[in-house]
Amino acid sequence: MSTIKVIKAREILDSRGWPTLEVTVELSDGTVAWAAVPSGTSTGRHEAVELRDRDASRFNGLGVLKAVSNVEKQIAPALIGMPATDQAAIDQRLIGLDGTDNKSGLGANAILGVSLAVAQAAARSLSRPLYQYLGDRESYTMPLPMLNILNGGKHASDSTDFQEFMVVPAGASSFGRALQMATEVYHSLKAVLRAKGLNTNVGDEGSFAPPLNSNKQAVEAILLAIEKAGYQPGRDCFIALDPAASEFYREGNYTLSREGITLNSRQMVDYYVK
Repeated sequence: MSTIKVIKAREILDSRGWPTLEVTVELSDGTVAWAAVPSGTSTGRHEAVELRDRDASRFNGLGVLKAVSNVEKQIAPALIGMPATDQAAIDQRLIGLDGTDNKSGLGANAILGVSLAVAQAAARSLSRPLYQYLGDRESYTMPLPMLNILNGGKHASDSTDFQEFMVVPAGASSFGRALQMATEVYHSLKAVLRAKGLNTNVGDEGSFAPPLNSNKQAVEAILLAIEKAGYQPGRDCFIALDPAASEFYREGNYTLSREGITLNSRQMVDYYVK
C-alpha cells in the first residue's frame, strides 16, 4: 500500500488572473498528482473560508501564501506516512488539524487542495480513473450538464441582479446529446439577443451579459432561445438559477437594483416561484 511521501504547495493564477492554490502529492511508489482549487467570484457567507493573505502589496490582498505555508508546515507533517487510499482518515485528520467549523484555521483552500491531490494520487497509483476510485466500480451515471449561458451579478456589470442563468438539457438520452442541446441553445441565445438589439459581450464565465431591466427578461430570453433551437421548455430543456443572493442581501432584505424593489425573505421566495 502506497503511503504519502511528499506534500508541496504553490501559488498559481486562475483563469481570471487571481491567485489560487495548487497542491502536489508524491507517494512512496513514485506516483505524483496535483490539484488546484480556484474559487467562484461570489462566496456565500455560510461557505467554508478561503484563506487569503490580505497583503495589499500583492494581488490586491488576494494572495494565498499563508495557505501555502499551512500546507507545507502544518498539514504535510501530519499526513506524511499515512496510507494514500485511506481518504476518510486523511480528511478527518485535516478537519481535526483545522479545528474550526468553517475551515478558517488552515483555510478551506489548503484543506481541499490537499484532499483532492491525495485522491488523485491514490487513483493514479491504482491505475483507476478518479470517479471509479472514489465510487463503486460499476455503479455510476454520467452527470447532467448545467451550462451557465447568461451572466449577471458580480460576473457582469450592467446586467441582471441574479448571477447565473443555466440551461439544463434534462430531456436528453445521453451526455453527448445533452451537451449538443445545451450548446445549441447557447448559440440560439446569441441570435435572440442580437435580434432584440442587445449586445452579446460575455461575462466572467463566458456567458452572455446583456443589459436587461429585470431577471424575468433573462428567463424569457432563454425560453425563447430554447424554442428557436428546436426544443421544448419544460420537456427537453429546463432553466436553473444560481442567483448568489448573498450579494444583494442587505440589512435583512433582498434588494434587486435593476428592478428597483426590496423584498423580505417570504417575498423573495414568492419571486423565485413566480
